[in-house]
Amino acid sequence: MRIGIPRESKAGETLVAATAKTANQLQGLGYDVVVESGAGALADQADEAFTEAGVTVGSADDVWGADVVVKVNAPTAEEIGRLRRGATIISMMAPARSPELVEQLAAAGVTALAMDAVPRISRAQSMDVLSSMANVAGYRAVVEAAHEFGRMFTGQVTAAGKMPPARVFVVGAGVAGLAAIGAASAMGAIVRAFDVRPEVAEQVESLGGQFVEVDFESEVSTDGYAREMTAEQEQATAAMYDEEARAADIVITTALIPGRPAPKLIHEDTVAGMRPGSVIVDMAAANGGNCAGTETDKRVVTDHGVTILGYTDLAGRLPAQTSQLYGTNVVNLLKLLTPEKDGELTLDMDDVVQRGITVTQHRDGEAEVMWPPPPVQVSATPKVVDTHPADKEEKKPKLTARGRLMSVGIAALVLFGLIAISPPPLQERLTVFALAIVIGYYVIGNVHHALHTPLMSVTNAISGIIVVGALLQIGDDSTPIMLLAFVATLLASINVFGGFAVTRRMLGLFTRS
Repeated sequence: MRIGIPRESKAGETLVAATAKTANQLQGLGYDVVVESGAGALADQADEAFTEAGVTVGSADDVWGADVVVKVNAPTAEEIGRLRRGATIISMMAPARSPELVEQLAAAGVTALAMDAVPRISRAQSMDVLSSMANVAGYRAVVEAAHEFGRMFTGQVTAAGKMPPARVFVVGAGVAGLAAIGAASAMGAIVRAFDVRPEVAEQVESLGGQFVEVDFESEVSTDGYAREMTAEQEQATAAMYDEEARAADIVITTALIPGRPAPKLIHEDTVAGMRPGSVIVDMAAANGGNCAGTETDKRVVTDHGVTILGYTDLAGRLPAQTSQLYGTNVVNLLKLLTPEKDGELTLDMDDVVQRGITVTQHRDGEAEVMWPPPPVQVSATPKVVDTHPADKEEKKPKLTARGRLMSVGIAALVLFGLIAISPPPLQERLTVFALAIVIGYYVIGNVHHALHTPLMSVTNAISGIIVVGALLQIGDDSTPIMLLAFVATLLASINVFGGFAVTRRMLGLFTRS
C-alpha cells in the first residue's frame, strides 16, 4: 500500500505529518511513501531530505491518490473529495465537535482514523498526539510569556540591587500544565499550580512547583482528564483563583473538558486586579478560553496593562520538533495497524485502541459511522474503597518527635532484653543484626529519594542486612550452612550492585552529552 503525506492547507500551518526520518520508518513497515513537494519546508524538512532518505517526492495528485493519506489537520471538504473511495485518512479530526466532518467522511466511503482520539491507556501513550502537542505547547507558552514579561524569571542579588524571582501560576496540571511548570521552574521562577485532580499534586512538586490546595471533595480521575467542577467546587476555587492570579506575574491556563467549551476561571475583576505588565497565556483559547478577555489567536492588552495571549498555534511555533513527535506517533500507530510489517493496513475492531480512533470504516463499498466508540476505563489510579466509613471523620494523629523517640527507646529495650536472655552465640548475631538495621536505615535513608525509587531503597537495605548475616555464617563448619550463606551473599550482592547500576543509569539521563 502507498502512504501519501500532503502539504497542510490550513492557513499558517507549519507542521508536516512525517519527517524524513519517520517516513523512512514507514517504508520499513513495508509501505511505499510519497510526500508532496514542499510539504515539510516550514518544518526544516526540505524535499532533498526526503529524497536522501529514500522517500519519493511527488505531486498533490500522487499524494491524494494514495491508499492511505496521513496529515496533521482535519481534511477539508475539498480534500475529502480528492480521496479515492475505500482509502484511509489519518489525521486529527476532533470528531466529537465535528459531526459534519464525520458525515462527509462517511459519504465519501473512506476509513477515517482520528489521531486525537487515542484512548489514554498505558500501551497507547506512544501514539498520543495530544500529549505530544501539549508537551511542546506548554513549554512554548512559558517562552511566549517570558518574551512578553520582559524581565528575568530567576531572582538575583547583585551590586546594583536585588531582583525578585518571577511568580508563575499554572491552572491545570495535565501534560501542557506540567510542561509549563517544568519550564518555568527551570528558568528560576516561583511556580504554583492547581488542578481539580488531587492525584497530580506529587507530579507538580516533582517538577519544582508548589501545589495549591483547596478544601473540597474531589474524585480521582477515571479517564485521565479533569471533570467539570460542581457548583460547590467552583465556589471554593473562585477565591483561590482570584488570590493566586493577583499575586502572580504570569498566569498560564490549560483547563479543558473533553467535548465542552473551556470553563471560565479568571474573571474580569481578577484581570483588572493584576499588576501592570503581568501576562496571561490562555492555552484553552481554541475552546473559548479560561480567561475573560481572551481572543482566539490574538494578543490583547487590557486597559490595566495586562497582556492576554490567546495563541492556538503554540506547538506549531516549534515546527521541526513537533513534526518529529507527530510523525513518531504516526509510526507507532501504523506499527500497531501493520502487525506483519508487510505494508498492509489491517484494522482490528476488538482492539480498544484501534476501535477508539475509528471514526468511519469502509466495508463492501460503503462507509459505516463508528463514532462514538464505546467507553474505555483508562484510570491508572484505582479508586480507594472505604472499608471503615464510620471512622471516616477520625484522623490518625501524627507521631510527634517525642513519640518517635519513645518508640525507638522501647524497641531498643526489647532488643537488649532479648540479647540479655539469649545464649552467647545468639547474642553476637542479634547485636550484629541490630547494628546492620541501624546502619542500613541511615545509609539508605539519607540518600535523596530522587536518586532511586523507595522500592530500591528498601531492597538495598534488606540486601545489605542479608550480606552481613551471610558473611557471618559463611565460615561455619557445616557445609550446607556455608553453601547457603554463599548463595545468600551472591544474590544479595547482585541486588545491591544492580540497584546502584540502575541509579547510575538514571542519573545519566540528566547528564548533558
